[in-house]
Amino acid sequence: MLNSLIALIDCNSFYASCERVFRPELRNRPVMVLSNNDGCVIARTQEVKDLGIAMGVPFFKVRALAKKHNIAVFSSNYALYGDMSRRVMKTLEQFTPEIEVYSIDEAFLYFDGFEHWNLSEHAKKIRNTILQHTGIPTSIGFAPTKVLAKVANKLAKKNSIYEGICVLDTEEKIKEALLSFPIGDLWGIGRQLEKKWHALGITTAWQLRNLPERTVRKIMTVQGHRMVLELKGIPCFAYKDMMDPKKQIISTRSFGHPITKINDLKESIANHVSRAAEKLRAQGSVCQSLYVFIRNNPFKDKGKTFYYAFDIAHFDPGTQVTNKLIDQAVKIIDRIYKLGVVYKKSGVCLSEISPQSQTQQHLFVSGDTNKNIRVMRTLDLINQRQGKGSLKFATCGTFNNNWPMQSKHRSPCYTTRWSELLKVG
Repeated sequence: MLNSLIALIDCNSFYASCERVFRPELRNRPVMVLSNNDGCVIARTQEVKDLGIAMGVPFFKVRALAKKHNIAVFSSNYALYGDMSRRVMKTLEQFTPEIEVYSIDEAFLYFDGFEHWNLSEHAKKIRNTILQHTGIPTSIGFAPTKVLAKVANKLAKKNSIYEGICVLDTEEKIKEALLSFPIGDLWGIGRQLEKKWHALGITTAWQLRNLPERTVRKIMTVQGHRMVLELKGIPCFAYKDMMDPKKQIISTRSFGHPITKINDLKESIANHVSRAAEKLRAQGSVCQSLYVFIRNNPFKDKGKTFYYAFDIAHFDPGTQVTNKLIDQAVKIIDRIYKLGVVYKKSGVCLSEISPQSQTQQHLFVSGDTNKNIRVMRTLDLINQRQGKGSLKFATCGTFNNNWPMQSKHRSPCYTTRWSELLKVG
């Protein structure tokens, strides 16, 4: 029996499961969720997978199939998914003092000192509690390293014999799991690496685990070598109690309808800047560079010149104040806008990011003042309490602007907007 196990909790078909929580009639009906602008399939329940609909397929290619099989189709509702994720992670905190949120629907839990516990029973309690508190079904994999926990989780999800829980707590269980585990399903193995290993006759995780280290290093990076060591039960990926601060923050989106007016472009850019600046402040950082771009649709406007324009604004010292960033972004649009172009997409990127506490001050230029910082803190607090976009700068436009993305099938924001609360008759 191995000590100090790690658990990976993964929400099953998370986006689709979130839609089912508030619509019980969808429990046995196939559900799929579409990407921005209702473009591609990004989440599927098992019933949709069984129909052969692949992840990432354009929706227009499967529209007829969806209608034929009565598939419930939803536009992405990130406000709902983000809030449901927060509720799941908050529930997990009661089961162990150490939790690492890995993504919106995954988290690693560390169980040092739990060696005398029946982890299978503990996992059942975790799954049942999450289901009771949030309505989200989960799969749980226990193992001595993160990579093996990923393996265990995938087995728990795919093989019904595990009933959603797989515990790899002995060398015998680990060997049995890896002997038939496809190398392409391993965490960190992409399609190109999978092809390389297949060409060498390596098709399973067990074969990869037992290769000489020099062979692994020839094919894979340092991270890949660490992944193989983790397959041997040697922890290489450390616990992180918080996410590393982002070095770049990007906000970009295609328009639901092509636009031509400069004011519409300015509104879209102002909203992108607002979202990016909010994330910047949330991690306690400032930025020194703002990249702004606009472009048309190179696929739809065949025969026409592809137009992509950008410019960069610099801040010294760095800033996290939204109105300062918007002011420069709007000036960039004035410089790069071209009359007659039908625009399809815009976006911004904040870079040269550093901690606010380590901001290098300028001798002749004042940075963010205490008043600026207090105003931004108040803005963020109001929007957290009252809902995203409740308070914003006038440059961001009204709620009736015509540039946002398409979301014809969006469900209500049941948990984050008072006006869309579920009504029970």
